[in-house]
Amino acid sequence: MDSLTPVDPPVTVTLAEPLAERPPRVWKFWGTALWGLFVFAAMFVGQLAVVGWFVLRQQGPIDMAAAIHVLGGGLTIALSVITGLPAVLAALWLPIHLSHISFKDYLALRWTSWSNVLIGIVAMVVVVMGWDMVSRLTGREVQPGFMGDVVQSAAADGALWLLVLAFCVAAPITEEFFARGFLYRGWSESFLRPVGAILLSSAVWTMLHLQYDWFFLGEVFSIGLVLGYMRYRSRSIWLTVLLHGLNNLAALAQTLLLTGS
Repeated sequence: MDSLTPVDPPVTVTLAEPLAERPPRVWKFWGTALWGLFVFAAMFVGQLAVVGWFVLRQQGPIDMAAAIHVLGGGLTIALSVITGLPAVLAALWLPIHLSHISFKDYLALRWTSWSNVLIGIVAMVVVVMGWDMVSRLTGREVQPGFMGDVVQSAAADGALWLLVLAFCVAAPITEEFFARGFLYRGWSESFLRPVGAILLSSAVWTMLHLQYDWFFLGEVFSIGLVLGYMRYRSRSIWLTVLLHGLNNLAALAQTLLLTGS
């Protein structure tokens, strides 16, 4: 039986243990900033595609004047805002996927208490009414002329419903996922901490609204601070999406009343 028991038993070959997956990590200051530029570029391209399509459909020569005319149309703006949403969602997926954290957890896609909803609504009303009061006292328009032009253009094209969808649903989701979702999440866990993240993400969000003058940019920034605080307080991005959408809806309703569209 010795022949059945070899001196050197056969070597057992085993597969190497799989490499451990990189642990989940939130992008910090520079990672968030650089990926933020990538997301912004995706949003810009997604919106610009609609503008390009409308320009190419124009009769006559294609020049800067034609592009500006198309860009100011209510229908064009509504569609460009809507197409920016899937572009931003796709761009956000990549850095979040690389972080090994779920999309839901990274962006705080969770609901919050109704008390936070109430606090957020009251805070937004106080800030907006405060700015409206200052505007009236200084003899300024309550609403920027840009909004009136866009609403009137959309109404003339029969696309007012599309503008409401763009401003009250698509824009809040796009901007909140980007500013109070991705940017705030990374910067709040960097050396900026939550206070710095609220300030910086509000500043970036304000830069997305350069169509307004300095007065309305100040209002946008202060609204961003309220939304940032509510994001910090509630740990919910859906709350800021709701507050953002309600604010835009109120602004559209006010513009419709003032312009008689």
